[in-house]
Amino acid sequence: MYDVPFRTDIEAPFADELVDTARTNIGDMLRSVIYFTPSEMDLLYVRTDLYESQQRALEAKARLVEFERVGFTEAPVRTALSVPREPESIGPYEFTIRVHGDGFVVRILADQAGVILTTDTMDAAAFEDTSLAITELLESAA
Repeated sequence: MYDVPFRTDIEAPFADELVDTARTNIGDMLRSVIYFTPSEMDLLYVRTDLYESQQRALEAKARLVEFERVGFTEAPVRTALSVPREPESIGPYEFTIRVHGDGFVVRILADQAGVILTTDTMDAAAFEDTSLAITELLESAA
């Protein structure tokens, strides 16, 4: 499933829990699960039909992580848009879904760690349950 030792500080049981949560909620449409920090990343899961090698998968996902790291500075700004107890508030930032022609990229952040999920095209409603479950895992690990 993944290479150890990890480049981040994630532990194998927690990595397993993240992958299991994503696979349970998203199913066969899940393409990959990436755990990342502001400076490192680990590819925890990649569907076997996608890349000819683990190295090719790592290269492709590293480019994606570089782009998504902006979330560590962006999330507090987005949350600042939310004013607690005001009826017109949109609420705190939770997660980001990027829609592409053949699938989705979902970024979930908590403190100084995050998870990126990639999927085939599917019903976007499944992402909320998955995001909430992964957010709880990330926050409990912090």
